[in-house]
Amino acid sequence: MGRLIVIDGLDGSGKTTQFGLLSEYLDNRGTSYKRICFPDYAEPSSALVKMYLAGEFGGSPDAVNAYAASSFYAVDRYASYKRFWEKDYQSGRLILAARYTTSNAIHQMAKLPHGEWDRYLAWLEEYEYALLGLPRPSAVVFLDMPPEVSQRLLSRRYAGDESRRDIHERDRGYLLRCRETALYAAQRCGWAVVPCARDGEPLPEREITDRLITILEKD
Repeated sequence: MGRLIVIDGLDGSGKTTQFGLLSEYLDNRGTSYKRICFPDYAEPSSALVKMYLAGEFGGSPDAVNAYAASSFYAVDRYASYKRFWEKDYQSGRLILAARYTTSNAIHQMAKLPHGEWDRYLAWLEEYEYALLGLPRPSAVVFLDMPPEVSQRLLSRRYAGDESRRDIHERDRGYLLRCRETALYAAQRCGWAVVPCARDGEPLPEREITDRLITILEKD
């Protein structure tokens, strides 16, 4: 089997940037690997995810319960795995993923009371890894960008046009809950947590990348 390395984080945490820099590092080393990103918006398997994020099932994240929304994302991952990277993984290749099952633990678990989190995590692992047959990650890195910093970065991304945010990005209270669930899941599931800010400002991108490389080479 291959190795599956997952980079995850809240919206505005710098996932796309770090995914690109880590890919650059692997390219320079001549490492054979495959990049995958979720949701896979270019494919029809993401249709329910896009409808959900656009608010077609309700104007807030809580309009769709944690288990239903988790299924939208899980089906997209299953389709991607079967069509695009199952053979690579089975042949022993390195797979580098931006978001994965871990994103459900972050974003959907936040809809549930704290007392239900352990049950949800157990359900999520059974559903995606056992029942759907998706590979378990070899390592997960959570990019911990404080929400007050990530909100500024999101505003820059959208040039101040708040209407461009999806229902997750618009709900600041929800994003605060997501950070809490992410750190809880990291502790329970053994994820590496990489701080991405200091004194209210983002850390230099290369400093974060160096931490990711250290984690990648340990695995």
